[in-house]
This record gives sequence, C-alpha cells and structure tokens, in this order.
Amino acid sequence: MKKLLLIALLGLSASQMTGCVPVVATGFGVGVLMMEDRRSTGTYLLDEEIELKLASRIRENHGDNTHVAVTSYNRRVLLTGAVPDAGTRAKVVESARAMNNVRAVHDELAIGPVSGFKDRSTDGYITAKVKARFLDDKRFNAHHVKVVTEARTVYLMGLVKREEGDAAAEIAARTGGVTKVVKVFEYLD
Repeated sequence: MKKLLLIALLGLSASQMTGCVPVVATGFGVGVLMMEDRRSTGTYLLDEEIELKLASRIRENHGDNTHVAVTSYNRRVLLTGAVPDAGTRAKVVESARAMNNVRAVHDELAIGPVSGFKDRSTDGYITAKVKARFLDDKRFNAHHVKVVTEARTVYLMGLVKREEGDAAAEIAARTGGVTKVVKVFEYLD
C-alpha cells in the first residue's frame, strides 16, 4: 500500500512541475526502462511508434464514438476498449493489421457504449495496484510485464518465461477489483 501511495504522489508532483525538469526526468526514466526491457531498443521504439500512429489513425477515422486503447509490445498489438458496432470493430482491427511493422493483432474490443471517466479511473487504479504488487513480488522483474486494464479485465503482455507469466497472472487475479486476467505473453521457453 505504501508503494501505491508513493506512485500516486510521484505522479501528482510530476504533473505540477513546469519547464525542462520533467522532460529530463521522463527521458531518464525511459532510458532506465529500456535497459530493463527484454526487447531491443529498436523494437521498443517501434512499439511506441505503432501505438501513437495507430491511436491517431483510429481517432481521425472514428472520432468520439469509440474508445480504443492501443498497446504494442514486441510489435504485437492489443486493442481494448469499446466501439459502437461490428463494422467499426472490423475497420479498427484492419487498420491495426495494415500498420507497418505489426506482427500480430489481439482484438479485445467490446461492442457497446464508450466507457466514462469513472470506469477509466477505476481501471487506472487497478493497473496501479497490480504494478505495485508486482514490485513487491520477487519471482520476476516487474519491468518485463506490461499491464493494461479495461472494464476491470487485466491484460498482461511481455516477453516472459512461463513461470514468470503464471506468477504475474496469479498476482493480478488476486488483486482487488480485477474480474478477469488475460495473458497476451510471448514465451521465452
């Protein structure tokens, strides 16, 4: 619980800073994360590019009637959120498949209304709790697992050994507020 509070306070204090310090701190933080990551630096940067470009393309083509979160890990794209109908869903998935450098698309889009601020806040809080619990567990490096939460379902991505993936899923499943855990891992063994 102390780590969760620390994470929240650090995030709040960073949002209050102005000027170059947050940019430098963020750059330093990204550098540390890249060193801990099992992906190559090039793949890490490709994943960032895929997320930004695809999210922008989806917003441009589908506007406010969708809420699609794009997560890329090792050039594998996870689509979560909500779209109004099956036709929109198919178009969003096809946009992801057509992106340069995308190896695979994991479609977890729901058909229905766009989630509101309260639901997204709850999902963000669940993600923070899962990540904090990962830091407390010593069975795997928390930086090797990416956590995405949508509608209280936790999606886990990363390049992991099966034992690490099972431990991460078990921790996430025991976290308050989580209704389901979906593993989207690539296994090293």
